[in-house]
Amino acid sequence: MRITSALVDPALLDLPWSTPLEEWPADHLVALPQGISRHVVRFVKLQGTVYAVKETREKIAEREYDLLRALERISAPAVEAVAIVADRVALDGEVLEPVLVTRHLQFSLPYRALFSHTLRPETMNRLLDALAALLVRMHLLGFFWGDCSLSNTLFRRDAGAFAAYLVDAETGQLHLRLSPGQRGEDLEIARTNIFGEALDLQAAGLLHEGIDPEHVSDEVVRRYETLWHELTFEQAVEADTRRQMDKRIRRLNELGFDVEEVSMSVVEEGGHRTVMLRPKVVDAGHHTRRLLRLTGLDAEENQARALLNDLDAYRAESDMPDEAQAAHRWLTEVFEPVIRAVPPHLRGKLEPPELFVQIIEHRWALSEQAGRDLGLAPAVQSFLANVLIHRPDEQAVLGYEVDDDMLMSSDDDEDEAPEDESLVD
Repeated sequence: MRITSALVDPALLDLPWSTPLEEWPADHLVALPQGISRHVVRFVKLQGTVYAVKETREKIAEREYDLLRALERISAPAVEAVAIVADRVALDGEVLEPVLVTRHLQFSLPYRALFSHTLRPETMNRLLDALAALLVRMHLLGFFWGDCSLSNTLFRRDAGAFAAYLVDAETGQLHLRLSPGQRGEDLEIARTNIFGEALDLQAAGLLHEGIDPEHVSDEVVRRYETLWHELTFEQAVEADTRRQMDKRIRRLNELGFDVEEVSMSVVEEGGHRTVMLRPKVVDAGHHTRRLLRLTGLDAEENQARALLNDLDAYRAESDMPDEAQAAHRWLTEVFEPVIRAVPPHLRGKLEPPELFVQIIEHRWALSEQAGRDLGLAPAVQSFLANVLIHRPDEQAVLGYEVDDDMLMSSDDDEDEAPEDESLVD
């Protein structure tokens, strides 16, 4: 036999590759729920890791392996390709089909298995949201699936939410960008497949009587179109640009998407100035690195996302095309003055990134109550007087002293007035 793999697990060599997959002995197998497949699929557990093994033709296996590896490189929500095992020969000399080995997604279930049990309406809605979001994510990456179905999609809980993953890329195509026609075709294939599988489950008496197959398939499409519009439409803003941008970014964050940057253009017509906003959405995970690269600040991922959102809003308001220059000015004109505005006796209550995040959250709440952006200075004053003073010292809770460097202040300037007097007036 011949194994193609970026990193071969030696335990794979111990599997009975000279035996057809459907005849593998039970002591090698793990019983896990699986969807409908045109191929023979088995699950095996090796040294604590579960793998899915699928028999298919060599060209198909090679193509799917390459696609899954490409999706992994761009952090797509898909299973991980492990190896191709080819040139298999049975003990009687019969040539056996190659197999594709993928790593099973831990704690996941096929959508088909979920729909074959009783689902509460709110649970089904969250599952459909996750499935629609998966399709949107793949299309944003330029991936045409060609076979989205309840069997080819895995579900997993994700920090209180539901997440969906692609499990079969056999019919997929990866492009730089999908046209509206390609997206529409992929969406129609998904609608047909989901409707057909739901009908199949209904005929077998496995679908809850309150679930309508046609409604399920239509809902996936409707939720997809709603989410796609929210992620991609260009928004016209005539006033209060920062507040409107904050609202747009927060909506996208609530939908499970992060904003890497905001594209802005200004249109002036008839004495009216209109700002056109278009966010660029990405998956989570890169914000800590981007913040560190731009500002030198080291923060947790959610903190970094909030700080970068504020930085992007500042850059848009300042009309500064150079990202590095905008980041430097934001750090010295916004972040550091806010941190220095905190009196010395309150600086142990929160670390600087968390302090700034809570202040901009406080600003958001005050602005929503007032119906307009109140600005940073009043938010700092209100937060110091009404919120921070009542919090316990974080350094006491954590059990160590907060580094003065992290507080953006040294012992020599603790008693000096902040550089930006407007923050404490």
